[in-house]
Amino acid sequence: MRKESSTNTLNRKRLDAVCGTAYTISLIGGRWKASILYCLMGGKMRYNELRRSIAGASERILVLQLRELEKDGLIKRIVHAEVPPRVEYELTESGLSMKPILKSLSEWGNKYRPRD
Repeated sequence: MRKESSTNTLNRKRLDAVCGTAYTISLIGGRWKASILYCLMGGKMRYNELRRSIAGASERILVLQLRELEKDGLIKRIVHAEVPPRVEYELTESGLSMKPILKSLSEWGNKYRPRD
């Protein structure tokens, strides 16, 4: 976490304000954010389903990235008042509008990533 008054934070905010690409990347640029969004393109998922779908992400980081995506308005968290509690995540309208972008990024990555 950076201070709101740091030079780095101020520069990022200035760039985000004038460059749509930079703003988009700042929203989906976390290591697991694009994977989370891509998983949710298929519909609502419970937390454990997401965790199993995204191998390699620690629980701490997954929760942190889910919170950031929720704060940015790309996903919504639905808590069902049951015992035990059930939590689901789904894309918001803004998140759904990213489908073509995420599909294009995936296709490009699959085409150009190095093959071992």
